[in-house]
Amino acid sequence: MKRILPFAISIAILAALVWTMFFLYNKSQAVAEVFQTEKPAIRDIVLKTVATGSIEPRQQIEIKPRVSGVLDELFVEAGDTVEQGQKLASIKIIPNMLSLNAAESALKSARISLTSAKAEFLRNKNLFERGVISETEFSRFDLDNRLRQQELQAAQSNLQLIKSGVSGAGKVSNIVTSTVAGMVIEVPPKVGASVTEANNFNEGTTIASIANMNDMIFQGLVDESEVGKIKVGMELVVVIGAIDGKTFTGTLEYIAPKGTMVDGAIQFELRAALSLAKEDFVRAGYSANADIVLQRRDKVLSISEALLSFDEKNPYIEVQVSPQTFVRRDIKLGLSDGIYVEVIEGLQEGEEIKKPVSVRAEKRR
Repeated sequence: MKRILPFAISIAILAALVWTMFFLYNKSQAVAEVFQTEKPAIRDIVLKTVATGSIEPRQQIEIKPRVSGVLDELFVEAGDTVEQGQKLASIKIIPNMLSLNAAESALKSARISLTSAKAEFLRNKNLFERGVISETEFSRFDLDNRLRQQELQAAQSNLQLIKSGVSGAGKVSNIVTSTVAGMVIEVPPKVGASVTEANNFNEGTTIASIANMNDMIFQGLVDESEVGKIKVGMELVVVIGAIDGKTFTGTLEYIAPKGTMVDGAIQFELRAALSLAKEDFVRAGYSANADIVLQRRDKVLSISEALLSFDEKNPYIEVQVSPQTFVRRDIKLGLSDGIYVEVIEGLQEGEEIKKPVSVRAEKRR
């Protein structure tokens, strides 16, 4: 037993040593690398730039009151369709005390003047009928009487207008009416709010905003690095964030000649007319992105840009000629969208292209 134990230990140590040497030998052997390949494909290559903005009506009119006062009643609300001349609101006139006092004084003066002119007219009429005065002299008193009557009517109308906003001739100034036909998209003030008339020193309170919702535009901004690539008349594909699964087409009709600073970058305003179907209802203020197509190639042979290698500035690829055997081939490239690039010369459909190591490593991650 004492002789067997040392012998078994020696055999175990020898076996461990042999296994270790075999393991290290296998570890040191290089593993043959298998390269992955990819075939070119026929696809559409579209080079585009993106503009961010919103959908707005082309024509949006703000309706202002012609008198100041308190909003007494609203006849419409946002979403209503109105015609030109339709009533929108009524305003309760709060008269200015100085203007009211002046109007009352003017009315009293007009009445006194009329009383005096009428008395003179009647006295001279009697004299004219008796042949004491000429017709020319009598006409002067008749004219003065008529003028004083007109002054009285004007003073009465002015006082009524100051008090209620309605003149004696039936003209209403405290009723706000629409100047255009369209849809009411906003009614900012509430009943009971004070409103101010539009004048030379104040733009006035907006009673309602009215727009033509059948004529919508995309209004957005594009970066200065892209503005030189676009021109009026280009096609746009507009994607509205609030409307899933649907795109709209448009035509670029305006590019601002001057840029503005936005978040540290120069941006240029652009405007495009949207093409809407009758069943499409697009609300004003929707945020949207517009893809402006700069160039496009339809149904062309293309490959992923990740398959390209460059020798100085010349692009090339490695094409498989037999299993896991590749040769270099220079190619001529066309339009690129940043992911795929058009191949003009140097490659045929169906050929296998070796994927670079970086591409395979990215796939494994």
